[in-house]
Amino acid sequence: MEITKASPLTGKPNTMDLAITFDQLIEYNKGEKLIQDIFPNLNADEREFMMTGYTPQDWDNMFPPETKST
Repeated sequence: MEITKASPLTGKPNTMDLAITFDQLIEYNKGEKLIQDIFPNLNADEREFMMTGYTPQDWDNMFPPETKST
């Protein structure tokens, strides 16, 4: 199922094709269970996107990996 959310960082819409069902989405929107219990098949990045709209690229832009200087 394609899920589109606006990035809180950029304001731009992003879409992820997630392996979820409509019933799971309804259950999630009730807010009664933990996201990892509703979507056990999603990875951490996919669950983060569902909760906040942040993508892995947003996280990399906010917290760039440290570079080693020699």
